[in-house]
Formats: sequence, C-alpha cells, structure tokens
Amino acid sequence: MAQQEKDDPQDKKLIIDEDWKHEAQHDKEVLTSQEKAEKEKAQKQEKSTGPLPQGNFAALVSMLVTQALFAMGILNIEGQDNREPDLSLAKYNIDMLEALEEKTKGNLTEDEQKVLTDTLNQVRMAYVKVTG
Repeated sequence: MAQQEKDDPQDKKLIIDEDWKHEAQHDKEVLTSQEKAEKEKAQKQEKSTGPLPQGNFAALVSMLVTQALFAMGILNIEGQDNREPDLSLAKYNIDMLEALEEKTKGNLTEDEQKVLTDTLNQVRMAYVKVTG
C-alpha cells in the first residue's frame, strides 16, 4: 500500500519553472521590434524611390536606351565594380528600338518621332564607339 501512495498524482509536487515565461516574453518583444524595424525600412525605401513617372512613348524609348547603355558599360550602378560590356545585349536593345521605329512609322506625333530618331542615332553612335 505504501507503493500506491507514492504513485498517487495528488501526492506529487508540481514544480513550475517561471524562467521560460520570461524568455518567451523577451523573444516575443525582440521579434516585435524586428518586425517594426523592417516595416519602417520598407516604408523609408518606398518613400525614397518616389512615384513612378507616367507611362508614355518617351519613357519606353528611355527604358530601352538605358538598358543598351548599361549593357555597353557606359552606365554603371553606384557602388558596384565596372562590368565588361555585353555587346550582344546592347545590340538586342538597339534592335528593339529599330523594331519600334519600324512598327510605329506613320503613327507617331512629330515630337515622338524626333525623340525616337535622335535617341536611336545617339545610342548607335555610342555602340560604334564601344566596339571601336
């Protein structure tokens, strides 16, 4: 009968370790502060980029020219090492501009046609200089 009394759950002492509650609360506070910092960083990054410009023909031409100049190594990203020119990618972007010129012939305003023609001539000249 003495054995039965020892196994009786009512007689066992329950030991509760309060440290885990404090650790869990501390971890929760750390995660909350990290999430807040990440949200603030994302908001700050959104504010620094500003609103996007209106999508129009000149913006499309500018985007293709920028990609061509970047591929030629004329434009670089601040803080990154200079890259070797990727002339095939530059040629591809110039070809895209030429296709745009061909497919829009007669459908552009005078200003749009001038932007495309002048820009295409400039990027072709840059390509010739880079290829030497």
